[in-house]
Amino acid sequence: MLKIYNTLSRKVEEFAPISPPNVGLYICGPTVYDYFHIGNARTFIMADMIRRYLEYKGFKVKFVMNITDIDDKIIKKSVEEKISASEIARKYTEAFLEDLNRLKIKPATVYPKATEHMDDILKMIEILIDSTAAYNVNGNVFYDVSAFKSYGKLSGKKTDEIEAGARVEVMEEKKNPLDFALWKKSKEGEPSWKSKWGNGRPGWHIECSAMSCKHLGETFDIHAGGNDLIFPHHENEIAQSEVSNQKTFVKYWIHFGFLNINKEKMSKSLGNFFTARDVLAKYSAEAIRLLFAQAHYRGPIDFTDELLAASEKGLEKLTNLRDAIESALSKNKPGEVDPDFNLQSFEKRFNEALDDDINTSQAVAVIFDFVKEVNRKISEFENLNIDFYIKIKEFLIRTAGNVLGIINFDAEDVKSDSLLENNLIGLLIEIRQKAKKEKNFQLADEIRKKLEEYGVILKDTKDGTDYLKRN
Repeated sequence: MLKIYNTLSRKVEEFAPISPPNVGLYICGPTVYDYFHIGNARTFIMADMIRRYLEYKGFKVKFVMNITDIDDKIIKKSVEEKISASEIARKYTEAFLEDLNRLKIKPATVYPKATEHMDDILKMIEILIDSTAAYNVNGNVFYDVSAFKSYGKLSGKKTDEIEAGARVEVMEEKKNPLDFALWKKSKEGEPSWKSKWGNGRPGWHIECSAMSCKHLGETFDIHAGGNDLIFPHHENEIAQSEVSNQKTFVKYWIHFGFLNINKEKMSKSLGNFFTARDVLAKYSAEAIRLLFAQAHYRGPIDFTDELLAASEKGLEKLTNLRDAIESALSKNKPGEVDPDFNLQSFEKRFNEALDDDINTSQAVAVIFDFVKEVNRKISEFENLNIDFYIKIKEFLIRTAGNVLGIINFDAEDVKSDSLLENNLIGLLIEIRQKAKKEKNFQLADEIRKKLEEYGVILKDTKDGTDYLKRN
């Protein structure tokens, strides 16, 4: 039974979707005014792993990730680059989707854009005004926090103790400093849309409420996002949605921990600010995913070059086994040995780890225990049957591939440098075999020793020479 920590209840709960096997999952996507940073990447990757595990368990997931394509930051960037706000949004939306793909993140079912949901946004604001939970002041519409008696239930904050936080504009027009904008009166030259209250654009919080309810219903299963969004963004989403719809907004709230760079908070002023695109230029998506998976999603994680390099090194164990499996299967010769190998125990441990509040760290440990045991069997027996290799391949595809996204058996995804490496090893093996036939045992032994120095272990069998790459 899958259990998940619910930020709203502050405890681990059994996951029981509203309408099984269907699951509605919403995650706050980017404001598209720049390339997203590696901290955002952690949120997107961990949400992807949760989505993948739900699908692994047989749930049908409708995964919605919004795109905020109108915002003050977008307008500011358009002025800086001297192009329209819509062009800025288009440019960085395309970059966002490209980088998600490069990070091996499965495409969302829907990527709703704020500018394409103005009717839904305006309708929700109108309902809030009619219910006296919102008020209009000279074309600016604000949500009245005092109208929602449960305000603060997600963050645990009390309204009389809360100070205006991030994205909360302190304006004289507000009844209360905590009241937040639903509709912003447009300034000259800014993008705007028509409304009953005058030309303007929506506030950030109302966009997510309108888009999530539009695509997942007025009550849905999971809303996810970074810890930094708990207050005020997610708190405000709950307030406006539950007053507007008179229903519980979300059943389970999942939040991801902060990412630090070399044990410091990521900041442009500290010179340690990196986009996902920056990091992908140096490291593989699989290494980034493995690093993130080795920490629990709710806790903080340190992000360093050393840790990424260690992840790349760890991945070699997986890719070496993948190469050994593919090599054995390509021979297409039925082996004789059926080893005693309890694959079910590994699958059980993998499931138990992820059922325990998506403990990817423990799940990764199971995968590497599996790799170690399989390699031991391969070293122990020369003539393993094909069924053994098929079963371990299917297990790795189901778990390390389909759930964690840290290995891929698709030929087109195997790096060209890995193929070149394998071809060069094959060439050296051919030269060694020729040397042995010519009784040049010194050269044959030098090739074997040199390959061993580079972590390539040769194994002579009656059918020829096989090899295993080790770290």
